[in-house]
Amino acid sequence: MTRRDALIGVIDSLHVEIAALKANDIDALERATQAKLAGLETIAAMGTAPVGPELRELAEEANRLNETCRIYVNLMAANVRRRLQVLTGDAGAGYRPTGGISVYA
Repeated sequence: MTRRDALIGVIDSLHVEIAALKANDIDALERATQAKLAGLETIAAMGTAPVGPELRELAEEANRLNETCRIYVNLMAANVRRRLQVLTGDAGAGYRPTGGISVYA
């Protein structure tokens, strides 16, 4: 397997991760994440030799897709936090000023 092939595999895995995040498909997300990590390990095992423009472009595309995944995860986490705050009756907790007063039991 070439470094190019491994990068394309990582990119494909990132597309599957994004689709799994959108569909809230945990099993597909786990499989895609494992495939992505395997691809990254393959690339790491190939060393850090200089790359040409094509490989740099593929790496940049993988980075953009990974950033998209991160944004989805952060949005999902924020939604869960908001829902939990609503369920516990503490919907404004993240924005309430504390006034610097600490309370000890």
